[in-house]
Amino acid sequence: MSVSARALAQAHAQVQAAIIHRRPIVAIYRGRKRLLCPHLLGWNRHRRLQVLCYQYGGDSESGLQPEGSSDNWRCMAVDNLSQVELLDGPWQTADNHSRPQTCIEEVELDVDDFPEPVPPTQSPNPKSAKL
Repeated sequence: MSVSARALAQAHAQVQAAIIHRRPIVAIYRGRKRLLCPHLLGWNRHRRLQVLCYQYGGDSESGLQPEGSSDNWRCMAVDNLSQVELLDGPWQTADNHSRPQTCIEEVELDVDDFPEPVPPTQSPNPKSAKL
């Protein structure tokens, strides 16, 4: 496995864990440290792995609005995330977290499928969460 493929696999796994366990992450994206709560993971129409996150802290090219603002949603290419780490802390979102989005066409994981955080010792089953 190449270095870039390994880095993508690691970032993907960390984002999956963050969604399943409802834990915020810290990551570098386009050279900036970001504090994020990933809500939706999947592929765009070009088959690129994307994550829809609520950014609650860190740095941003466009600047951050006050906490809870619907302007803090970010759609990011997972292959541009690096140094992804799970954090202990409160889950953050905005009131419009279920609003229609266009950055992900095929969903792999949706935080709404896990209404309660899955304990790290349990193996989640996203299919049964929708039942």
